[in-house]
Amino acid sequence: MKGRFILGRIERLFAHYTAYHQHGPLMLRYMSLLGFVGFPAFYLLRFMKSAPVYDDLVFRVVNACICIALFLREKWPEKLKPYYFAYSYGVLIVTLPLTFVFTSLKHGGGTVAVGNTLMAVFLILLLADWRNMIVMLVAGFGLATLLYVATDPAPRMPVDYVARLPILLIVLVGGSLFKFALERATAEKVRNAYASLAGSIAHEMRNPLSRIKHGLEKMEQALPPPGSTAALSHEKADVLYRQLAESELAVQRGVQLIAMILDEVNAKPMDPSALSLLSAADVVEKAVQEYGYESDEARARVNVEIIDDFHFRGEETTGLFLLFNLIRNALYYLPLHPDMQVTLTVRAGVIEISDTGPGIPAPALPTLFDPFRSVGKLGGTGLGLAYCRRVMHAFGGEISCESRLGDFTTFTLRFQPAAAAEIEAHRLTVLERARAVFAGKRVLIVEDDAAQRMITRHKLQPLGARIDLASDGVQALEALAAHHYDLVLLDLKMPVLDGFTVVEKIRRGEAPANRDTRIVAYTSEPTHLARMKTLKAGMDGFISKPCPQLPLVQALHQAMEQPAAGTCRDILAGKRILLADDSPQNRKAVAAYLKHAGAAVGEAGHGQAVLDQLQGPERWDAVLMDISMPGMDGVQAAQAIRASGMPWSEIPIVALTAHSDQHMMHAARIAGMNDFLIKPVEASVLYDKVRRLVGDEALPAAIDTGPGLPAADPAVPADAILNLARLESYQRMGMLEELLDDYLPEIRRVVLRLKDCAAAKDLQATLDAMHSLLGISGEAGAQALYQLVRSTYVPMVENRAWPADKAWLAEIDALAQESERLLRRYGARNAAGFHTA
Repeated sequence: MKGRFILGRIERLFAHYTAYHQHGPLMLRYMSLLGFVGFPAFYLLRFMKSAPVYDDLVFRVVNACICIALFLREKWPEKLKPYYFAYSYGVLIVTLPLTFVFTSLKHGGGTVAVGNTLMAVFLILLLADWRNMIVMLVAGFGLATLLYVATDPAPRMPVDYVARLPILLIVLVGGSLFKFALERATAEKVRNAYASLAGSIAHEMRNPLSRIKHGLEKMEQALPPPGSTAALSHEKADVLYRQLAESELAVQRGVQLIAMILDEVNAKPMDPSALSLLSAADVVEKAVQEYGYESDEARARVNVEIIDDFHFRGEETTGLFLLFNLIRNALYYLPLHPDMQVTLTVRAGVIEISDTGPGIPAPALPTLFDPFRSVGKLGGTGLGLAYCRRVMHAFGGEISCESRLGDFTTFTLRFQPAAAAEIEAHRLTVLERARAVFAGKRVLIVEDDAAQRMITRHKLQPLGARIDLASDGVQALEALAAHHYDLVLLDLKMPVLDGFTVVEKIRRGEAPANRDTRIVAYTSEPTHLARMKTLKAGMDGFISKPCPQLPLVQALHQAMEQPAAGTCRDILAGKRILLADDSPQNRKAVAAYLKHAGAAVGEAGHGQAVLDQLQGPERWDAVLMDISMPGMDGVQAAQAIRASGMPWSEIPIVALTAHSDQHMMHAARIAGMNDFLIKPVEASVLYDKVRRLVGDEALPAAIDTGPGLPAADPAVPADAILNLARLESYQRMGMLEELLDDYLPEIRRVVLRLKDCAAAKDLQATLDAMHSLLGISGEAGAQALYQLVRSTYVPMVENRAWPADKAWLAEIDALAQESERLLRRYGARNAAGFHTA
């Protein structure tokens, strides 16, 4: 018992040391490099002056060697890297207090010895928290004294050296107080910065949240009264779809804003491999078309002028968001300047975004692109233009601004245009890749405009597919009844039978050979509205009219490479997936998704069980593994798999986690994991990642940290209690009753455990209980509870401290009870024979 107590104290002491260096290991590397150079250099310098009293060459060589080993951390074998901080602890004791005190005693004290000892104390003061500083100094001084007494034939304590120990104590106390004050001041600055950033984000997010609220109010007005048997009119259905689409667009814009802010705060570099050849005109047209305008009036104020198109190397999504940001900045002043115009101009190597708004004061222009600078925008983050500059640098270009107060503002994006030979090579590559997919396939173009039909057919002619034409929905159904088609390109607005009616008949089986064929909408509707309607109708994608040849071919190619709508049941057929999570409820939910897609699923509750099953006779195609598990966790298990040398050592591994910080992702990447999924797992994301890893596509070398980390599940508005989309998916799979029977008692049990752990002030046990509640609530569809627990859990993990809000536990308890009540009610209404314990 006493031994366990002492071991526990040592572990807590060492935890303070690792936490001190967790986010700043560069201090150790710089110190080790200084030691590697300094120990031999000062020996030579002293040797050139006079013969030393004590030749400490061996000490210095040993210290230089252990320092360089500390510096070369990236060269360590993977199995040794977890012991890096323990090794550094020993290095600091040996190279600083032990070496300097021992050699000082050997040299008989003196001014130099006192100075060396003070330097050792000062460095330890910088490199450790106060608890470990005391331990290191006591251990180093004690070991140095013992070694001196044991190795010197006539040991004596130099009087002048001992007499200066009070000075050493004063330095130690004064330095510690100064360091403490500095850390407190730094922490206060960080808190102020976080508060400012949080306030700015809250200000920026009010707009998309207000749009969602407005959309919900419009949807409420369009819905018939409760209990009404009246059919929903086409006009009201259209209102619902439009408001749903605009609300979804608002969510996307909010997520993009958060991603942009996080990317800029973290200075995340762009992956050069993500760059491809883009048409400036296409990107500008798409940005203006897809931007989420506040009103039709705002859209009417934005114009496009294409003088001379050019191609540049960039990443489309990032480029679009750059333009969204500049359009948003210009339209910000529209309420004050209702007659203003915004013009996006494309000319050779340049995109200009000009507005006739209030202009920018000349003194503000030189610092306009600096982070956290905002001109004339109360509550702005000041990160948007800094993000734009970083994107342009990643694209190999520049951004500048010219403005005259009260007259105009023009942002100029200067690119490096691609050469004609590169453009032609890119065009041929795109067509060749698409031709490899479409050769021998049969495509049906359904379009009531004769000229549009012929133009589209001409664009697709190089693909080597057999292309048939239909002028309306009736002809399309006749063709589909007579032949099997691999893809249908379908106009949505046609007389007699519109595109949506045609799709409904196809999916219902009126053309049996084409029930699951890929259908891509060709529409002039707004992008966000077309995306919502076509997805709901069971289509596989959409293309906006008009569309140049290359984007058209790329969109159809992408649709062909994705599973057709409604065929997810078979996309993992024949695959064997090993699923590891310490929560049986979480395993059941994810396993249900995998089995629904045709996969065979094995389950494990911890890392060692994963290794045991991999060593068994069964063959596995992939491992889905929770990061936080008792005993051997996900990272340790991944390390063991990669280091095993067994045939299954290269098996694809996907990390499951509810805590998606950079440190965790870095640890997962170093351990050899290939990708990650954020809990609660969404079926579409799960299928996409697993299919990509176990299919024919190349396996990524490591986790893609992406632009920005995934946040909480956006399936429903943030103020909703339940994730109805998740619950409906369980109901479609016939799993609702079984899952709720399991989840509801488990949520109650975990909340009780959480309250007991918090009452006992056991932080680690509390974190473990919150981790369990996080996974269970997310998978059970208790969306609000999931978000509340996550917002509390993540700071607790990162800071290793209790929440400042004393009511945090009561809020979780109350929301858990409300979530349980609503889940019971939902289950009673939607699952036949539903019952819970």
